[in-house]
Amino acid sequence: MHNLPTRALAAVLLLGGASGCAPEASPLPEESLSLQVTAQPALNLNGTNLNGVDLNGTNLNGTNLNGTNLNGTNLNGTNLNGLGTNALNTEGFRAWFNQDVTRHEMLMRYMVQCAVPAGEHRTFTNPETHTTYTWTGVLGLAPDWAGGQPVTTAELRIVSACLAAHVNPYGQHVSISVLGLDATGQPTPYTSEELETHGRREACFFGNLFQNEPVLFVGNDGLSLSSAESTSRACALGTSLPNCAPLVHVGRCEDVCTLDASGTFYTSCTWNGVTYPPITTRVRQADLHSCGDGVCQVTESCGLGLTADSCLLDCGSC
Repeated sequence: MHNLPTRALAAVLLLGGASGCAPEASPLPEESLSLQVTAQPALNLNGTNLNGVDLNGTNLNGTNLNGTNLNGTNLNGTNLNGLGTNALNTEGFRAWFNQDVTRHEMLMRYMVQCAVPAGEHRTFTNPETHTTYTWTGVLGLAPDWAGGQPVTTAELRIVSACLAAHVNPYGQHVSISVLGLDATGQPTPYTSEELETHGRREACFFGNLFQNEPVLFVGNDGLSLSSAESTSRACALGTSLPNCAPLVHVGRCEDVCTLDASGTFYTSCTWNGVTYPPITTRVRQADLHSCGDGVCQVTESCGLGLTADSCLLDCGSC
């Protein structure tokens, strides 16, 4: 058994369950369903808001993972002894899930996408509402844990990195390429088409949200924007926004991380003497906005200038 504090992520711990039918409520976003058919498991969507979620006793105020606000949710109460078929049937999981069904269902969706392999599902029938939810695996970053074994430190760290990679301070869905090694050192599958369509290197994410004092870091992987440009993925650039907490910016990925032999993604990052498995992200050029493109983006503000924070052409004067 992996000895971890009992105040650990009850939701993550309990991703077990057998495959089942499609959810009767809160279906996956259309983008995620499209992702399944394209058979590109390294692509994923970001945007769930975990503002104020208490993970292992520490308040993660502002962590944004997909537009759903989980402010004040407490996820403690169980252990991390694998994702077996009976895990979702525990009293602890049922009680946690029903504290806030909408928010916790969204969190489970992303947890399963990160931890469980493509083609596998985790199903939960809520005994209070008799609604069945099915969450689909995508990246398979925690194979032992997903297979019912006690979670390892490496799995906790890489799942943390995966959740961090989906941070979006504006709660928008944006297609990103998610690259890296799983907890056993195997690379996540990707295609040359994926690298081409998501042609802009963005960031590296690493840390551990499950320890007594959670830490989460982000580094810039070369993405540089002019004053007229903006992105809803601002946290990846180290932008100081309230909804980027608890992400700490550590500068350039290349200064703290090691690239794989092909130079495509990072295999490890070291900060304060601790080495973590990271997630490397890439984005599409089309998801980088520019003042003057005719659309007042959520990342732009009105004004009299031609910059993102004062964009007369798109947002008008204030």
